[in-house]
Amino acid sequence: MSGWWLLYPVLGACAGILAGLLGIGGGLVLVAALAWLLPLQGVPADAAMHAALASSMASIVLTAASSARSHHRRGSVLWPTVAWMVPGVLLGGWLGSRVAIGLDGDVLRWCVAVYCLVIAAQMLLSRNKAAGDPGLVPRGPGYSIAGGAIGALSALVGIGGGSMTVPLLVWRGVPPVRAVGTSSACGIFIGIGSALGYALQAPAGALPLAHSVGYVYLPAAIGVAAASVLAAPYGTRLAHAISGDALKRVFALFMVMVGIGFACSAMR
Repeated sequence: MSGWWLLYPVLGACAGILAGLLGIGGGLVLVAALAWLLPLQGVPADAAMHAALASSMASIVLTAASSARSHHRRGSVLWPTVAWMVPGVLLGGWLGSRVAIGLDGDVLRWCVAVYCLVIAAQMLLSRNKAAGDPGLVPRGPGYSIAGGAIGALSALVGIGGGSMTVPLLVWRGVPPVRAVGTSSACGIFIGIGSALGYALQAPAGALPLAHSVGYVYLPAAIGVAAASVLAAPYGTRLAHAISGDALKRVFALFMVMVGIGFACSAMR
């Protein structure tokens, strides 16, 4: 693996802070970085994007768990809402990874780019209740259905689902910081469903690297996760220190930057 493996903990630290701050698991940063890094380690160009998505989703399981634990300690995870969404996100993650495996790498890059820009526009243009209702706990079968769509799209673009779960819950009247905490908990199960899909549904010999399972490259996933678990609580502290409107603007700006980066990559 040469010295490139040293970058994985650095990526993990960035992912952990973003997971706690924005509830997104840092997946978009990881996918962009891994899509560049993995070919340097021998991953074929046509499999690099799939491996980046798969490894990112595997690492998100622990990243999201660390973030959710920190938010839970502060009382900002709505566990009844999580319970309603879990069946959907697990199934959606599995099915979304199956679709992604059948797509070309450049198509996946465009999917990520368009997705980022659409979500950024939605967050900037939408109007929310000023502070949300601290006592509101969304529940019901509609959230299981929404979870299926969120899980599928998350697997397709390599994220923990926060860029969809957070706007959904904020729109329903949940305070932004609680929406982030709840999103982090849902990200655990999105990561599980998606990573298993990329690992078990990949064609034989998908990656010509040792220590890989399907499209999941274990050194990348483990290296990222180990550092992200330590960094996530710091992102959580920032999330609780920033106002809801400011958190929303940070979220949207981040999405614009990543979307432009993926669009440029796909046009090369």
